[in-house]
Amino acid sequence: MTFLRGRAELGVAAFLALVGVVVLVDGLGLPTVSAAADPVGTRPMPLVVGTMLLVCAVFLAVDVVRGGRGEVEGGEDVDLDHPSDWRTVGLLLVAFVANIVLIDRLGFVISGAILFWGSCFALGSRHLVRDPLISVALSLGTFYGFYSGLGIHLPAGVLQGVL
Repeated sequence: MTFLRGRAELGVAAFLALVGVVVLVDGLGLPTVSAAADPVGTRPMPLVVGTMLLVCAVFLAVDVVRGGRGEVEGGEDVDLDHPSDWRTVGLLLVAFVANIVLIDRLGFVISGAILFWGSCFALGSRHLVRDPLISVALSLGTFYGFYSGLGIHLPAGVLQGVL
């Protein structure tokens, strides 16, 4: 256990290796048959990404074992002596969980607007008119960007037939 003391980056390397193995196993499970329009097929990309993740994990682990360490953040606008703001983290978590719970029931536009507004509120904005209006505009823009631009249908929820 003394070997691991001060080498927390080995945990990151292990996580990268785990993700790389999962991506490789999933990629190997994809069909190899390719259509005429896609001569490459679906398999090569996950195999390349999984291999790159494993290579990065090995390089990081070797660097850490040789004594390499990540540099402490020296941000110009960050007070490194100030403790973490867990209230903000908790409020952001509530906004994300609310989005997850409400997206199927209320639809993306409403749950997304709640997510955007909740994030604004958690990060300190207290404009009672501007924040909800911007949140609804962002949510509608995202909805139609995915729907029209990418052809991905997000759940409309209670606004089905209106959007």
